[in-house]
Amino acid sequence: MAGSGPHVTVDPPAPDGGRRVRADGENLGVAHGTRDLAEFLRRAGLEDADESVAESSGLIEWRGGGPETWEG
Repeated sequence: MAGSGPHVTVDPPAPDGGRRVRADGENLGVAHGTRDLAEFLRRAGLEDADESVAESSGLIEWRGGGPETWEG
């Protein structure tokens, strides 16, 4: 799946929780876990995205911590 979809950026956790998610520069929303992130990926066109894809996809640039970091 790597290289076959939008470039997704997950920002560092905000102090009040959650991480802003963008696909190709477009704001998708604030995720509070990999389930939210998987839903954003589906909306961005990755129809087969699930939590495991959200955790391991080469399409995602994690900033300020990886998929295990959700609290600021």
